[in-house]
Amino acid sequence: MTAAIGTRDFLLPDLGEGLSEAEIVEWRVAVGDVVTVDQTVVEVETAKAVVDVPCPYAGRVVALHGAAGEVRPVGQPLITIAPLDDAPDPHATYREEERAGSGNVLIGYGTGHGGTGRRRRRPRLALAPEPGTPNAADPAPGPAAASGAPVPAGPVPAGPVPAGPVPAASAAAVPAGAPAPAGPVPAGSSAPSGTSVSADRSADPARTGGPAAPLVISPIVRRLAKEHGIDLASLRGTGPGGVIRRADLDAAVAAPAPPARLAAVPDAPAAPAGLAPAGDGDTVIPLTGIRKVIADKLSRSRREIPEVTIWVDVDATGLLETRAAINAATPDAPVSILALLARICLSGLRRYPQLNAHVDTEGQRIVQSAGVHLGIAAQTDRGLVVPVVRDAQRLTTRELAAALAQTTAAARAGTLPPARLTGGTFTLNNYGVFGVDGSTPIINHPEAALLGVGRIVDKPWVVDGQLAVRKVTQISLTFDHRVCDGGVAGGFLRHVADCVEQPALLVANV
Repeated sequence: MTAAIGTRDFLLPDLGEGLSEAEIVEWRVAVGDVVTVDQTVVEVETAKAVVDVPCPYAGRVVALHGAAGEVRPVGQPLITIAPLDDAPDPHATYREEERAGSGNVLIGYGTGHGGTGRRRRRPRLALAPEPGTPNAADPAPGPAAASGAPVPAGPVPAGPVPAGPVPAASAAAVPAGAPAPAGPVPAGSSAPSGTSVSADRSADPARTGGPAAPLVISPIVRRLAKEHGIDLASLRGTGPGGVIRRADLDAAVAAPAPPARLAAVPDAPAAPAGLAPAGDGDTVIPLTGIRKVIADKLSRSRREIPEVTIWVDVDATGLLETRAAINAATPDAPVSILALLARICLSGLRRYPQLNAHVDTEGQRIVQSAGVHLGIAAQTDRGLVVPVVRDAQRLTTRELAAALAQTTAAARAGTLPPARLTGGTFTLNNYGVFGVDGSTPIINHPEAALLGVGRIVDKPWVVDGQLAVRKVTQISLTFDHRVCDGGVAGGFLRHVADCVEQPALLVANV
């Protein structure tokens, strides 16, 4: 069944930066509501940020595609809108066949590139056999068949699940009374998201004599279930009509397997070689969302970048005194230590532009950036993110302080758009806020360098031949050895250290 005449589907737009899917956080509208052009209809979470999605159409909402917690791929229907003068019954149920992307875009994010869809013929529902007629796939008629009552296709009954693969949904109809097709089902034959639920069932239990296969729409759920060795037939879906959602799978992954279940499935897939299975009491956290993006990016950085870390202890007493003097003069616009360190980094990058660069491995070249797009490592509830202040070299110290405060606050609140979380050319990491002195951080790929700053503490220090108590910190520079040698890296770090100890040196460079 296609969409009603006059209705329009708004497809999940391309959210930029190579993002191919988004998880629905909260619907802002319901079926039957009237929406206007560019009204926010849903809040989604990508691997990089939480985004409010506006609808480009005006009218009445007749269908919402996906529930909170469900992951939707880019290019698939998100919401169906009908014109106000031709709106169908808002309580009617709509099912749509998979379609190719229509080109609808979210303003400011770019054109969608959803995958091309193929129409699939919905299988005919098999009827229960005539009273007294045994099913050809059954060795003997069961009580339900003998009475002529239809066999329900409800949730999977409790009890042991037969060993071996569960047959995937068939795209063609299987006549009533015919045996289920023999042979293995090719991997990856699940129905794409957006197809009707009935097209994702396996053979009806009235024909096969076995339990119905689980209702699964999302290919992501199937992939994650395969990765974790989860039998979908053992799950009870909480989605509409018993559909197994990603939240159901995550709960199954986190829950320890009961011993009775393990004994009932002797042929359960073994853990991959070198990977110990989760035991009773273990906490299993799926590597998804922003956590997965962080893992992939750091792994790539470690694989591709030959990084080196150098460090030095510095007396930051003068830097703290300078900050106190600035803030005493203008208390309405305070300047943070982070802003002063950022200003010092900008001064160093002007002198050593080799570190404001990245390596283009495909082109076999080093690209030095004209502007400094300063990344600030920020710890948030969703994980480590690196929001970017673009063209930071154009800002005054006070403007830089305001930009850093606004950027880090928005990053922790999860309101930054994806474009603000990429494109950095140099990163400043203040890990001293965690109470540590030093670190050997991993470079934020594809950048070439990262400056780290430890905590500032009282330490004994020699000043003019006399022992004194000073405010001391450790600063480190991690750099890509492909873009420069130790002379450039050491020169940059020494310049930063000198400016921390004698902030007046900055005057010569601003």
